[in-house]
Amino acid sequence: MSLTTHADDASSLLVDPRFELMPFDSFEGQMEQLPEGAEIAVTASPQLGLDATVEWSEKAAARGYDPIPHLAARYVRDADHLDEMAGRLADAGVTDIFVPGGDREDPIGEFEAAHDLLVALDDLDYSFEEVGITGYPEGHDFLDDRTLATAMERKAPHATYLTTQLCYDPETIRRWIEGVRDRGIDLPVEVGIPGVMKYQRLLSISQKVGVGDSVRFLRKTSGIVGFVRQLVGSRGKYTPDDLVDGLAPYAADPDYGIRGLHIYTFNQTADTEAWRRGRIDE
Repeated sequence: MSLTTHADDASSLLVDPRFELMPFDSFEGQMEQLPEGAEIAVTASPQLGLDATVEWSEKAAARGYDPIPHLAARYVRDADHLDEMAGRLADAGVTDIFVPGGDREDPIGEFEAAHDLLVALDDLDYSFEEVGITGYPEGHDFLDDRTLATAMERKAPHATYLTTQLCYDPETIRRWIEGVRDRGIDLPVEVGIPGVMKYQRLLSISQKVGVGDSVRFLRKTSGIVGFVRQLVGSRGKYTPDDLVDGLAPYAADPDYGIRGLHIYTFNQTADTEAWRRGRIDE
């Protein structure tokens, strides 16, 4: 495959990604930086619960965006609470939901894991065209690879796509997708990548979300020292160019089934969107 084709594939990955936003007060201002009609994944906050996720999803839909709310299993009290949340989302025109387990150490109700909630969703009067589940290219802090594989096999029949946790290494992502395909799971993959971010901004967000994803993402790079060295060399700002370019050779390969990119913006969309547009215009 030629370098020109690789460049074209990299651009194609960036044409219509989905952008992940946290349901904090900054949500509206960040949303306004995104393209008209953009797909916006709305996370679930341990502090704010699912109400904030659903409220911002409703507002995003009313503004013409395409929200993908995270219905985190451990944030749902019971079947009635799930029915209420699903009903509000369906009324707002939401057609795509993402079902993670959730960052809470203890569930607030009867749903321990994503599979439990996926099964309960099947019993509701509401249905969604797309249902996403989580993939872990670099494993999980508390679950071994066999447990993760078994969980995915149980969840896959209820889902229509996979979204990967953020990973900085295209080769790790490639090997993980190959492993998923070898196990007979053919769900399309939304590859999770970081947006453009300053190191100090990332630390600030890490404090807001406590022991949330930002800290784990840093820990799972080539090492904190190597990551800091990379950021210092780029004047403190990370851009995912190498990651996108590394994924480009596999973007159009049906064996990998990469459907698109899921950009973790950490509510810093302006820099990410400027970078994305610049890459497309190259």
